[in-house]
Amino acid sequence: MCRALVIALCLLTSACVHAQQSYPVKSIRMVVPFAPGGIADFAARNISQRLSDSLNVPVVVDNRAGAAGITGSDIVAKAPPDGHTVLVTSIAHTINLSVNKNLPFDTRRDFIPVLLIADAPNMLVTHPSLPARSVQELIALARARPRDINYGSSGSGTSVHLSAELFKALTKTNMVHVPYKGGGPAVIDLLGGHVQVMFASLPSVLQHVNAARLRGLAVTSARRFAGAPQFPTIAETGVPGYEVSSWTGMFVPARTPVDVVKRLAGETAKILAAPKMKEQFLLQGGEPGTKMLDEFAAFVESEIVKWKKVVELSGARVD
Repeated sequence: MCRALVIALCLLTSACVHAQQSYPVKSIRMVVPFAPGGIADFAARNISQRLSDSLNVPVVVDNRAGAAGITGSDIVAKAPPDGHTVLVTSIAHTINLSVNKNLPFDTRRDFIPVLLIADAPNMLVTHPSLPARSVQELIALARARPRDINYGSSGSGTSVHLSAELFKALTKTNMVHVPYKGGGPAVIDLLGGHVQVMFASLPSVLQHVNAARLRGLAVTSARRFAGAPQFPTIAETGVPGYEVSSWTGMFVPARTPVDVVKRLAGETAKILAAPKMKEQFLLQGGEPGTKMLDEFAAFVESEIVKWKKVVELSGARVD
């Protein structure tokens, strides 16, 4: 028995070493569950080019948009767990679990978090006609005029929507949600004064803020954004505990070998550490991420718990 056990262990160790050395054995499919454009797509396309060089195989970006990221995520959840199909997705991955009753996969069980690719704040902006020039003035105005101020979003259950709902919960204010079919139409109506407030993706509004067509009050991240450091965070303006990042991360199917996951994380982290990548990410309204493996997994779990609470408070649902 002992001799047989030793032989089995040797064979297993040999197989693991061989698997690590041989990965990847074919092209890698990088699924982005959104349409082209946006920071997740940008990140995937920039990383894929460099990852292809470091792994010596083609890395192909496959945009599979639909159902707020669910369609593409389901493809990866059901793919062979060998590291040749990866998911590059957003904060929606952790929100969908709470706003959708019938997901075709289990967010916790069916994916392994690999690493955080990018942090990207939203920006709290107002129409110039609203007499609020700071976060505290907006809070005071919203409390004095409950349900009199409208805020736009890119759709129910999105990070733009829930950024506002978290703000309402922490500041005990009551603004009316006006959902749109995408961030573009919402920003257009904000520019026209049809809604007064929005927690928009930073790239979609920064040019309008700089041109004084909109008023930027603060960013939603935990620290000031390096690409626009003149704007304070919402937390530092007097709303402790407020933090939202429209992050992007990499996942693989559950049961993907640990050595494969580690190699993907390590090679991608090297790519993200390049100074040129930081410059490119800043232009897209984000910064390269630093969380890997267990740290990223803990972050993903904290996001699931956080947004579950916000969804329960707001009653947000996606039909």
